[in-house]
Amino acid sequence: MYPTTVKNLIECFKKLPGIGEKTAERLSLAVLNLDDNVIKVFSDSLVDSKSKICRCKECNNLSEKDLCDICSDKSRNSKIICVVENIKNIIAIEKTNCYHGLYHVLDGLISPLEGRNPSDINIQSLFDRVNNGQVDELILALTPNVEGETTSLYISKKLEGKGLQISKIAHGVPLGADMEYIDSLTLEMALENRKYINAK
Repeated sequence: MYPTTVKNLIECFKKLPGIGEKTAERLSLAVLNLDDNVIKVFSDSLVDSKSKICRCKECNNLSEKDLCDICSDKSRNSKIICVVENIKNIIAIEKTNCYHGLYHVLDGLISPLEGRNPSDINIQSLFDRVNNGQVDELILALTPNVEGETTSLYISKKLEGKGLQISKIAHGVPLGADMEYIDSLTLEMALENRKYINAK
């Protein structure tokens, strides 16, 4: 029905999560109606997202430099690290405007049932940061499910005796909820009412 170029565009949109045939078709036809300048910005942004975006060497967040904007912000409290599962969780917490420390992105959770072990996620670099002696507290802001609890327990056990305060966000967050869909107020209350796992 469509020229090859449009068919290819539809196939590209279908590669995005949550985009089916009908939506991909609608988006592709919408692109054809965009101004040339908008198309150029769109095209350049896609290319730049692969060529310019890297991971922060400190926290594993997205960045265009060695250090992300959060890690390079001197006004943030570098003594507190909030441990999250993925980058989307940072965005959710930042929207609350109530946390001013640093982050650490694990890129996954420990899940023996799925064959995902500590070595399969970005957890050793977290221990390295703690062992450098510049951290007073870890906030474990992980999804409250079996994998999140397993990961939290593993981290707290590995860091026993380090003189480190370890806390978890309060369970105002519903059990089994996906962190990226939790509203800002619930996240803010969960962070403010976090419970400590161990005594410093």
